[in-house]
Amino acid sequence: MSAHDEAVRRYFTAWNAEHTDDLAKAVAEAFTEDAGYTDPLAAVQGHEALVALISATHRQFPGFEFRQTGTSDAHHDLVRFTWELVSRTDGSAPVAGFDVVTLAPDGRVRAVSGFLDRVPGA
Repeated sequence: MSAHDEAVRRYFTAWNAEHTDDLAKAVAEAFTEDAGYTDPLAAVQGHEALVALISATHRQFPGFEFRQTGTSDAHHDLVRFTWELVSRTDGSAPVAGFDVVTLAPDGRVRAVSGFLDRVPGA
């Protein structure tokens, strides 16, 4: 597995962690301490804010998980990939998008630029 693929794997592990202790650990493994995350609905920085954002997403979409769609595309310290937010019960995917992440030298994510392609009610 390439360093880019490993970073994306850790990224999804963090976004799919639901229990507080697991989430904090997964965020620390996936993101640098000062990592920034920006999408059309959020702009946060740092582990504490990332944990809060991911927790809020799980509260809004209980029983859903993030899944990568397709393969990652990467060069240098950049990786882009597509994803869907999928219901574990019926397989529906009301939210989809793509993210571009910038990696730090240690392989963790230091910045995320997220784009939403599909959102409920849009």
